[in-house]
Amino acid sequence: MLIVHVFVHVVPEGVDAFIEATRANAAASLLEAGIARFDVVQALDDPTRFVLVEAYRTEDAAAAHKETAHYATWRDAVADLMAEPRSSVKYRDIAFPT
Repeated sequence: MLIVHVFVHVVPEGVDAFIEATRANAAASLLEAGIARFDVVQALDDPTRFVLVEAYRTEDAAAAHKETAHYATWRDAVADLMAEPRSSVKYRDIAFPT
């Protein structure tokens, strides 16, 4: 299992559009066979900060996700909403290793 935390900082006026685009991407992503979870969380103390928690069954599934139409649509829709480039950290599951 590969878990990726994607850290996103959105411009204040883009929060609603970011949420709308990200909800659509998350819903479509959950239909991918290689995705076990796709959570989107928003910081309580700063509503312009988000974390996408993506759990992939394999590393290949993570690569395949970036080839989907819904990912490309999301990527293009949120590009101008970013206050700074998004970043990510990759993790492995140690509680339930595959």
